[in-house]
Amino acid sequence: MIMPLGSLVNALAIVLGSVCGLLLHNRFPDRIRIIVFQGLGLCVLVIGFQMAFKTEDMLLVIFAVLLGGIAGELMRLDRWLDSLGDKLKVLVRSKNERFTEGLVTASLIFCIGAMAIIGSFDEAIRGDRTLLYTKSVLDAFASIALAASYGLGVLFSFVAVLIYQGTLTIFAGFLQHWFSPEVIAQLTGTGGVLIIGIGINLLDLKAIKLANLLPALVFIVVLTMLKNWVPTLLPLLG
Repeated sequence: MIMPLGSLVNALAIVLGSVCGLLLHNRFPDRIRIIVFQGLGLCVLVIGFQMAFKTEDMLLVIFAVLLGGIAGELMRLDRWLDSLGDKLKVLVRSKNERFTEGLVTASLIFCIGAMAIIGSFDEAIRGDRTLLYTKSVLDAFASIALAASYGLGVLFSFVAVLIYQGTLTIFAGFLQHWFSPEVIAQLTGTGGVLIIGIGINLLDLKAIKLANLLPALVFIVVLTMLKNWVPTLLPLLG
């Protein structure tokens, strides 16, 4: 079993970036904090659109988002994640009102995307950590801006990154057969839609329950696989 060193470095980069952001947080007057929030929101929107346009079948993405939203609402994932974040907030004795929002937002930004998946597979299969190290630098700078805006919750997103990417690295031999280039493209596109939602939330245009849309990431994998399997199975059934 390979040690997920790339994910450990990525997690450490997020912690260091968040600490820098927290040091800046209290020094920003409200007008500066507002413009940083707005600038961050616009940048996140651009990232989301770039990711969304990488999809190979937009119809599947639409179905995945709709089915994922329904499943998330039925499971009340937003309440579950809010409860988890609030417990962590109490544990670390934080008084930040946006602790949970920052935790969820940062976790989504850092975990969703092709770099996390491909980088983890490259580390496990080829021993190449270049992509994860590059991602670590990008995440470090992003966490500075996020922590300056949201506060302490952003720092603890390193746990989600470590668990997610570390799991992909450890089980890469098995998972790589499921994550074909097409699946990764579809997953990236669906993730881009969620990232766009984050940008909309940052700009206070509309409050979107992004936690309840997370099952879309599972549905897009299943739907993409079914799309490829059905033509193969039909002749056998006939």
